[in-house]
Amino acid sequence: MLKFILNKKNHIVIVLFAVFVFLGWSLHQLTIVEGDAYYERSINNRIKKVETLSKRGEIYDRNGKLLATNSVGFTLELNSGVIPSNEFSEITISIIDFLETQNETHIDFPIQIVDGAYHYTFDRNIKSWLSNNGYNETWTAEEVFNDIRAANYLDDELSNYEAYRILYNQGKYLPISTSRMMFLEEIYKKNFLDMYGLPIDISAEEAFKKIRSRSEFHISKSYSDEDAYKILIFRHAIKSQGYLSYEPIVVAPSISEQTAILVQEKGYDYVGLSVGYTTVRTYPEKSTAAHILGYMGPIATETEIETYVNDLGYSKNQIIGKTGIEGVYEKDLHGENGYKYIEVDVYGKYVSEVDETAYGLDIKASKSGDDLILSIDYDLQKALENSLDTVLSKIRNGELYENPWGDFQFDAYPNAETGAGVVVDVKTGEVLAMASYPAYDVNLFSQGISQSDWNALNPVNKRNPLAARPLYNIASMMVVQPGSVYKMATAYAALEQGLDPTEKLFSDGYIEVGNHVFGCWYWNDHRHKHGLTDLYKALEVSCNYYFYNISNGYDYYKNRPLNFEMGPTIMTESSKQFGLGEKTGIEIGEVATGVPDPDRKKLTIQALLKRQLKVLAKDYFPESITENEEQLNDLVDEIVSWSDDNPSRGALINKLFEVGSNPDYYVTEQLADIIKYDYFNLMKWYESDTMNLSIGQGDHTYTPVQIARYISTIANGGYLNELTLVKQVGDEIINKNQSVVSMDPENYLVHIQKGMRQALTSQSSSLRHFFNEFPIEIAGKTGTAQKEGLIPPLDEVAYLTEYLEFIAPKLTLEDVELKTLEIIKQRSEEMSQLEKQKDNAANEAEADFFEAKFNRLVEQDYLNKGTAMRLAIKELSEEEISDDDLNQFRLPYDNYSWFASYAPYDNPEIAVVILVPQGGSGSYSAAIARDVYAQYFKLKPPTGE
Repeated sequence: MLKFILNKKNHIVIVLFAVFVFLGWSLHQLTIVEGDAYYERSINNRIKKVETLSKRGEIYDRNGKLLATNSVGFTLELNSGVIPSNEFSEITISIIDFLETQNETHIDFPIQIVDGAYHYTFDRNIKSWLSNNGYNETWTAEEVFNDIRAANYLDDELSNYEAYRILYNQGKYLPISTSRMMFLEEIYKKNFLDMYGLPIDISAEEAFKKIRSRSEFHISKSYSDEDAYKILIFRHAIKSQGYLSYEPIVVAPSISEQTAILVQEKGYDYVGLSVGYTTVRTYPEKSTAAHILGYMGPIATETEIETYVNDLGYSKNQIIGKTGIEGVYEKDLHGENGYKYIEVDVYGKYVSEVDETAYGLDIKASKSGDDLILSIDYDLQKALENSLDTVLSKIRNGELYENPWGDFQFDAYPNAETGAGVVVDVKTGEVLAMASYPAYDVNLFSQGISQSDWNALNPVNKRNPLAARPLYNIASMMVVQPGSVYKMATAYAALEQGLDPTEKLFSDGYIEVGNHVFGCWYWNDHRHKHGLTDLYKALEVSCNYYFYNISNGYDYYKNRPLNFEMGPTIMTESSKQFGLGEKTGIEIGEVATGVPDPDRKKLTIQALLKRQLKVLAKDYFPESITENEEQLNDLVDEIVSWSDDNPSRGALINKLFEVGSNPDYYVTEQLADIIKYDYFNLMKWYESDTMNLSIGQGDHTYTPVQIARYISTIANGGYLNELTLVKQVGDEIINKNQSVVSMDPENYLVHIQKGMRQALTSQSSSLRHFFNEFPIEIAGKTGTAQKEGLIPPLDEVAYLTEYLEFIAPKLTLEDVELKTLEIIKQRSEEMSQLEKQKDNAANEAEADFFEAKFNRLVEQDYLNKGTAMRLAIKELSEEEISDDDLNQFRLPYDNYSWFASYAPYDNPEIAVVILVPQGGSGSYSAAIARDVYAQYFKLKPPTGE
């Protein structure tokens, strides 16, 4: 053996033997010992999991009418991995040529060629924005931002971030990054050039030529730059996908059906190009039931990302329900996404579909979402919406409403821009129709709403709470005073306490309580009295005087108590039996503010006093107190606590001296009078407050859907049912809580129902002309509620400028503008100081305090020029001019118009409630209700004379 080894001729044999032994051992390790592991890695490298999206559930009305579905949308996708490399350029050029011939929108390359000139799309977008906003195209982001800061008098000490927040709150959106002080498009441009290792100052033409010449793109020099641009569209899109290059490129996100057919017919000409199918949420009836259905939108907020992406496994690019039924039932409608596998090559490009069973892979089929069946009736919903549209137009213009059931001439109320209606099955609580006017086409949101469409859906005058807001659901979100439609609740409370409905009380026109006169509408408008009035007549003619009597348990004409006890607490507690002040049960968003409460009145006025004292403190207390936030809060709390005892004027002045008020008696006396007479004396609950409550004024605020539930309870004999908009989710029938015990064992509601019937049929009824010839017997009640305040002008500065010579003839516009700027600058400095205090805070709690205070000022639009101008006029006039003087040329709001009803009178089926803000007269809403009843009962209009 030794001789064999030492023989030089055998060394090659030995080396070869050793090599084969090593290779054998390695092969054993790879295939036997670690074979499974390497096989697993091979599979993982070649096989990729791809998500398959679920089909969204559809939404139907109670009769099977389709309201929300998923239409097929066509996209154009390119699997670049299947295109032969030597044909890539020709194929991609032909694809772009084909799409442009079909006028289809497609993806672009960020450097475009127009008439032989090269330009960055980023630069063109910046120039367009600058031009549209009145700036020269040479302005930098920093110059623009500083100019806008200066124009809005934002203090130099405010950080760019805080200045941006203030501007954004004022509706001024700037496409600028404050952290980098660059236009956002500049950042996008830098990212684009960084991708190709190019400097930021390179020209568009030079950048284009360098990118087209990259060896990885294989673009022949024989192609013109115009054709190279078409190739680069795809090359850039593939490169932008990074490690996901195996996924198809969406060339055109939305193409017509005709284009999709042509692509399929010419498949051999466009290798790798395929028609993709996507589901687009579609609403066949467009705006019908828009506020019930709600709209959809992309996952955007941190909360949505956490909920849907992280917790529920949604794709980040999916559209979700944001509001209405779409939002509330998102999880049910969405279903479950699935996944499948595809094979990719070493470069991550798509190769083929995978037979999962061959690799032992589990697949998950997507699961469709549940279908929903709503309680609404499409035909009834449409009739309600059409009538709202038609009647509101007639009211605004003061026109004749021609109708088969009787014409009516409306007086003009030009601000009647909005309205709402609710129709409820009184036996089940199912909402058969619910509409808010104006509405919007829900399809606008299906694939992401454009900025112009979004702007069109926002109110023109955002300062006016009653301006038309298409996205706002008046039916469930607007709480307003019910006016006389509340009188049935007052009557029921009195009946429970012992009121005899047939007892006639003399209604003498008006009642004097202290220095206040409470007149019946009949006295106020015509100087007439209703005379002897029982409950039925009181509801029939809506006699305020009668309800003043029964709400306080007192006969004011005969100056004697009635034989039952009544008061505000009894009245409001009884109201709760009708569901007033609480949510109704409908599945979409609604607002409930609760019934009025004597204690709440005091709390409200105390809150107002606190706010006023913080404003006035600097005029009456030393800076050592007013400049210290903690001491100021303690002082204000101390003063407000005195309201429990309501000390005399003299005692109040002494108390103010004790807590450090100005030693000048005259000055402190002024503060004492404000506290005493403007606040303390108003906190007590008065007899007059109860009177206001009894007729639906005061602190009553309810939504139309709450009033509909209340009327349903009256109609069905006292059964308070939860309302619902949904009958079925998937296979599950929805059963809401239905009352099995009436709240009305003594049948008091019979008397109220009789009065509501008389309100529509008596000779004196304002509604007789609407229902005199109507074939269905209806019971109802009108309500005309006042809206306090004045309509704010669209532009406060323009308004004050126009009327300054009448409001303050001694002041000049120049002086007012100078003072206004001084106030804005002062306020800006205050906000700057707050930011400094936050930055220099000793601890996190203190920083949070200053941050919260800063945020409150931002939300209050503290730097608003109109607000500052009002203050400037008052200060220059040495407080001789009040807010009332400043507002004297504003127009008042018109009254709310309510109509609450049910039918048939003898066997109630449905309740119909209509609200028209600024509709003027309560009876005007009845025209809409009549149209709804005609549709529900399938009435055929009369023919001939």
